[in-house]
Amino acid sequence: MLLTPRVRASRPKTLRIATALLAAATSATLLAATAPAPVKPLGIGDRLFPHLGNPGYDVLSYDLAFTYRGDNKKPLDATTVIDARTSAPLERINLDFAHGKVRSVEVNGAPARFESTGEDLVVTPPKPLNPGEGMRITVRHTSDPRPTKDKDGGWVPTADGLAMANQADAGHRVFPSNDHPADKAMFTIRVTTPKGLTAVANGLPVATAHRGATTTRVFRTHHPMATELAQVSIGRSTVVHRDGPNGLPVRDVVPTKDRKAMERWLKKTPDQIGWMEEKVGRYPFETYGVLMAQARTGFELETQTLSLFESDLFKRPEFPEWYVDSIMVHELAHQWFGDSVSPATWSDLWLNEGHATWYEALYAEEKADKPLQKRMREAYRLSDNWRAAGGPPAAPKGPAPGQKISIFRPVVYDGSALVLYALRQEIGRPAFERLERLWVRTHRDGNATTADFVQLASSVSGRDLGGFFDAWLYGAKTPAMPGHPDWRKAAPAGK
Repeated sequence: MLLTPRVRASRPKTLRIATALLAAATSATLLAATAPAPVKPLGIGDRLFPHLGNPGYDVLSYDLAFTYRGDNKKPLDATTVIDARTSAPLERINLDFAHGKVRSVEVNGAPARFESTGEDLVVTPPKPLNPGEGMRITVRHTSDPRPTKDKDGGWVPTADGLAMANQADAGHRVFPSNDHPADKAMFTIRVTTPKGLTAVANGLPVATAHRGATTTRVFRTHHPMATELAQVSIGRSTVVHRDGPNGLPVRDVVPTKDRKAMERWLKKTPDQIGWMEEKVGRYPFETYGVLMAQARTGFELETQTLSLFESDLFKRPEFPEWYVDSIMVHELAHQWFGDSVSPATWSDLWLNEGHATWYEALYAEEKADKPLQKRMREAYRLSDNWRAAGGPPAAPKGPAPGQKISIFRPVVYDGSALVLYALRQEIGRPAFERLERLWVRTHRDGNATTADFVQLASSVSGRDLGGFFDAWLYGAKTPAMPGHPDWRKAAPAGK
């Protein structure tokens, strides 16, 4: 994710995500059953989002089906099928889900009782589940695109339909899930729309069916994906196809009315992919593309295989071409750093945003003569103030109340890229570049922690870098920059 600069912001830059409760719903038959003990929301204990994710099972795949009837202010009918395997005895199954009405739930084909608490949907299967047991959970529900008082995220209304923006804690506002990046899974996504609208989702298309006045399109990922990276675009769009490096299918989604005007930007993507492959190795997924949405989100987002951009970003005269190019590379770099190699916890966010910012800045240096060292020196000057406001890179402060996306502060962008610059200064360019390539190859399609990065960096460099990283990642103050004893920091804010 990269926050979009605003010259005149008509609304706050940070998103406000609701804590509205999902109304409990049960069928008349199940209401007659004996009520269990009170349910409670659970989580996997993420430091920044304690109730996000759920213990006791591992999701293997999601099959999502949405029916859109042409009005982005009305709920979509939806069905979510979750195939999972238990890792502990379960008398109840907690799912993350809010902002939709649940009509029915089945577990392994049998009706199950369900109720809501906080932002959890709690399901009681007909009989307890044993460790290692497979389970299929089928939830028939609505998926509501309408905003609530404190909400942005999940579905994003556009001028001609909808898109998704689920980071960092909003996937469960769209579909029931284990909504934490630590539990990645395969996705199949089915979208039914009126004819005349185009639906596109993560992965590659596998089927299209026309029935009466509607069209259903089916997409499937070839690699596991975190829930926060799911994407569905519905609108009056044109899908533009071209070849990328090594025959990679490149698929862009652009408002039909802007198709010709946007070609100058879209045709850049194959070369940008090629540039990233030179830096870190082969692109990690089955396809890539740019989704230009007619929406004001306040950010750009690295949804897997189809990065979300505000279409106005490409039309704003105050942004020079090199700057927009570098933003495109920022979201592209996330396909390696954040999407293929996903954070194990949200405190590992610096690994996503620091690397995306690093390659954004490196691209600007190599392609537009914008010196990386100059940008890093300015980041160094401001770094102590960023740490004071947002915490150190690997131990960020929690989100502001009602603003979950406020964890995306300057310290996780340029403040974290600064750590990578310091590391390159410390171990030398050749070792740093080997580390980058090995990192994305070692942890491809998985999750990784800050400790994993420290361990790999130490191995590549041939020496223990624990002390170096402790200071740079967890210190309240920014350490001295290796090789630049003359770099100075700004006075503390307010003094």
